[in-house]
Amino acid sequence: MVGRALRLLDARHASGAPLRVGLVGAGTFGTMILSQLSRLAGVEIAAVADLDAARAAAALATAGAPPGTPVTDDALGMIAGQRLDVVVEATGAPAAGVAHAAAAIEHGVHVVMVNVEADVLAGPALAARARDEGVVYSLAYGDQPALICELVDWARASGFEVVCAGKGTKYLPGYHEATPDTVWGHYGMTARQVAAGGYNARMFTSFLDGTKSAIEMTAVCNATGLLPQEDGLEFPPCGAARLAQVLVPRADGGVLRRSGTVEVVSSVERDGSPIADDLRWGVYVTFAAGSEFVSRCFRDYGLATDASGRYASMHRPFHLIGLETSVSVLAAGLLGEPTGSPDAFRADVCAVAKRDLAVGEVLDGEGGFRVYGRLAPASRALAARALPIGFAHGVRLIGPVRAGDVVTWDDVEASPGPVAALRRESERLMADAPGT
Repeated sequence: MVGRALRLLDARHASGAPLRVGLVGAGTFGTMILSQLSRLAGVEIAAVADLDAARAAAALATAGAPPGTPVTDDALGMIAGQRLDVVVEATGAPAAGVAHAAAAIEHGVHVVMVNVEADVLAGPALAARARDEGVVYSLAYGDQPALICELVDWARASGFEVVCAGKGTKYLPGYHEATPDTVWGHYGMTARQVAAGGYNARMFTSFLDGTKSAIEMTAVCNATGLLPQEDGLEFPPCGAARLAQVLVPRADGGVLRRSGTVEVVSSVERDGSPIADDLRWGVYVTFAAGSEFVSRCFRDYGLATDASGRYASMHRPFHLIGLETSVSVLAAGLLGEPTGSPDAFRADVCAVAKRDLAVGEVLDGEGGFRVYGRLAPASRALAARALPIGFAHGVRLIGPVRAGDVVTWDDVEASPGPVAALRRESERLMADAPGT
């Protein structure tokens, strides 16, 4: 796929008709994308939009992009007026991301969705609309969900049964209670280090408290057909060498309650001690042999397997996030293909109270002080009327919620906005999800 895209890109460059790309969101991820896109002959960075136009200009300078690239604080205006081939949405704001993607699709522009928060809120509906309009809606290569989708596709195309897929992270049960005030202690970082690095406390809290893992595994489920376990993620400690022993069904000695699922493995044991071959920055898939002959091939070619030899694993130890996203831009803009795309509503991320919450408190969303996100099967989340994490910002509680309980729509003053219609479209796609 990549080779064909590069040949087409060479042809676009030779003909003087570059692939025109617009970026929405000029944070670190967006700057990484710009740094690599600006090196590709045949790609033109048509414009960059950010609520802080000065930040957009700084991102372009840092990335070494050509001088004079237009910057704006009006993303919707950029999408409507720049004759774009591809929009990359990298804001991280769920409602804004959904609105930007919907506008791009309406204007016949391909979408690369870095904003996984927006994808889990309404991705299935956005992808369906894109298909109807003849454009691509794609997860962003380099970020873990798209890389996991690639491993799942590889395993299935090779004829293997996919047992489990996921990623690594650093996890301890107490992390669910982490807040922006406590997060740096868990990372062992001083105030001086945080200030020097310009790190975002809410973002790092989301990484630590499990929300980001739940969001990313939801995106994987909705794009691959894998289904969450009934209780979501359990974060078993596991290194790369033991994936095929741990990430298999319980009946076969592993930890999974079902096959064909997702799980995130912890890079530390429950006592906090490190795992030597941890997968903290990587992704993996475990898969099963369909015959004794294939099991023997696993052994002959050195795959790490379980004791039976039936289960094996493949992993990628690192991901380079925005430095790899140009793969998605070229795949969408030149080949009309996504690098992972949701096709049904199979999983959701429910808001869960970090502590006892009182009537009148206002929820502060992902990476905040009051709630974290938990993965759940879509059918279970809807039956419980669970409040999606993407809607758990700026809404007031009308009922108390105990620590560890799921916040429901009945607990909050609902204020449906324009994103609500797309969310409902996504929920209606649940019936098309096998096994739900």
